Amino acid sequence: MAYWLVKSEPDVYAFDRLVKEKTVVWDGVRNFSARNNLRAMKKGDLVFFYHSNIGKEIVGVAKVVKEGYPEPKANDWTAVQLAPVKALKKPVTLAAVKADKKLADLPLVKLSRLSVAPVSDTHWKYILALGETKL
Repeated sequence: MAYWLVKSEPDVYAFDRLVKEKTVVWDGVRNFSARNNLRAMKKGDLVFFYHSNIGKEIVGVAKVVKEGYPEPKANDWTAVQLAPVKALKKPVTLAAVKADKKLADLPLVKLSRLSVAPVSDTHWKYILALGETKL
C-alpha cells in the first residue's frame, strides 16, 4: 500500500462534502507530476485530504476506490475515485508541518504547489499521530 496527499480548496470541495457524498471522482488535475502520481495510485491506497488556501490543514483520510483512468472530459489526463475513511481528530496545520523538522522533506513543504503528492510510510504514521488519529 502507498500513501498520498491531495489538496482541495474547502470552498470548492471540502472533506465534509466527501463524507456526505461517499465518493468523488478526483479529476481536473493539470500538472504532469500530479497526473503521474494519480496514475501511480492503486485501489486501497490511503490519501490525506488537505484543505488548501482556506484553513491550510490536513483534515482527513480517504482511500482510492478506483485506480487511475482517463478523464471523461480530457482523455490525456487522469482521474481516480476516492471515498472517505475518517476525519482527523485534530487537523494538522501547514504551520505545524513546516515547524516540524521531521516533516521538512514532505512534498507538502518541498513541492508546495503540487496538488497530488506521495507521502512516505514514516511521514504517514507521524502525521496520523499529530492528528491524534488511529485507523
